[in-house]
Amino acid sequence: MFVKDQNEIWVATGESPVYLLPKMANRHGLISGATGTGKTVTLKVLAEGFSDAGVPVFLADIKGDVSGLAIPGEPNKNVEERVDAMKINDWSFSGYPVRFYDVYGEKGTPVRTTISDLGPDLLARILELNELQASVLKVIFKIADENQLLLFDIKDLKAMLQYVDANRESIQKDYGNIASATTGSIMRALVALEAADGNLFIGEPELDIKDWIVSDPATNKGIINILHAVKLAQNPPLYSTFLLWLLSEIYETLPEVGDLDKPKMVFFFDEAHLLFKDARKALLDKVEQVVKLIRSKGVGVYFISQQPTDIPNSVLSQLGNKIQHALRAYTPADQKAIKATAASFRINPSFDTETALQELGTGEALISFLDTKGIPQMVQRAMVLPPRSSMGVADEATIDNLIRNNPVEAKYRNAVDSKSAYEDLQEKTETLQAEKLAANEAEKQAKEQAKLDAKKAKELEKLQQKEQARKEKAEQKKIDRRNRQIDRLVGNTLSSIGRNVGNSIIRGIFGTRKK
Repeated sequence: MFVKDQNEIWVATGESPVYLLPKMANRHGLISGATGTGKTVTLKVLAEGFSDAGVPVFLADIKGDVSGLAIPGEPNKNVEERVDAMKINDWSFSGYPVRFYDVYGEKGTPVRTTISDLGPDLLARILELNELQASVLKVIFKIADENQLLLFDIKDLKAMLQYVDANRESIQKDYGNIASATTGSIMRALVALEAADGNLFIGEPELDIKDWIVSDPATNKGIINILHAVKLAQNPPLYSTFLLWLLSEIYETLPEVGDLDKPKMVFFFDEAHLLFKDARKALLDKVEQVVKLIRSKGVGVYFISQQPTDIPNSVLSQLGNKIQHALRAYTPADQKAIKATAASFRINPSFDTETALQELGTGEALISFLDTKGIPQMVQRAMVLPPRSSMGVADEATIDNLIRNNPVEAKYRNAVDSKSAYEDLQEKTETLQAEKLAANEAEKQAKEQAKLDAKKAKELEKLQQKEQARKEKAEQKKIDRRNRQIDRLVGNTLSSIGRNVGNSIIRGIFGTRKK
């Protein structure tokens, strides 16, 4: 790849050399064409050109065939013929500064994001939730946020689901009814994601996108960050959503810079149709917004797909730089797509665009880049330069060595389990359980004390009754004794009176009187 005074990147040659202006590279772009027409080679050529210009690059390798960017190419007949045809006099092969990443940590340095950073919309797409489940997931995020519960990994969200389900009656007042069936469905989707190794790329340490926006200190070439996505692409919703998260992360992390002489970073989105397939309108609106606004952050986004019609018009209209490889007209729908694609270019009177689209050979393309005023240039039919790096793939030893020597490998290799919702809810549960046990114990002790108090009261009552009976008995004895004394006294008195009366009577009868 050749860069002219850092102001032009040589991409192809037609009637004349075709240059991409770095100053216009953040106006985004499109690489499209049928399978086998040369899109991957074009991707590598552009990546090399940006790297030569000192611009960091991110691209996803979904077929495992771009690792050759790391090593110089080797002379071969096809490259030599193309170089001669393009009249390139100072051609040389070169490798580029490459860093390999992998969300699973197998073929590159791990890349992770947190549940919170993904957010409910993107996570709902990964989990393939329906509208109701997605809306409940948003409520769960809101509950976590309002309770200052951090959602970092899958176990945090599972803990939140359990918490919400266990407390749904108290939660219902503020957030509406959340059925157990719905939280159960979300839980099953999380378990499925976990089974698909989702726990490997959802967690901490989370990627700091600034680690990708760097240049090689030895050569000043922009680092080419390659995400090994062969395994990831086998799950299309996960692949497309993860790349959309990366794009959003770049947008949210970088400051506004306006128009620069060259981008701070260029992001290539391969198999772009996966992003828009079955996407809800809210997600499509978000993609459109990010693509529209991210240019102000100095970032260029390039979509790669088979058909331009794979990209919604609202997004397609934001893509100023276009490289269109051959299209095939096998069906009426294909013919219609060719007409629409041809109509999107600024006409070149030298050839018929619609016809040329079906005649292009491998490595040949119709190209229209923006000029210095941001106006699409007249379309050119051109041959894309060959890559200076290897057309093949790098060997395992080279890739392993590059992974080990990635300056951020140690930073991201091992997962970190910070205190978050899982631990907080576990502590809360343990506290509630402890409080419940304490309450139960207090209740038990209170019951036992009540029984003891009742027993004591009963015993006291018996004692009081006994004492009362004793007192009553003693009183009765006292009364009886007094009564006996009275009886004796009365008896004695009566006896005395009786004797006196008797004596008087006797004296009266017998006429005697004692002197």
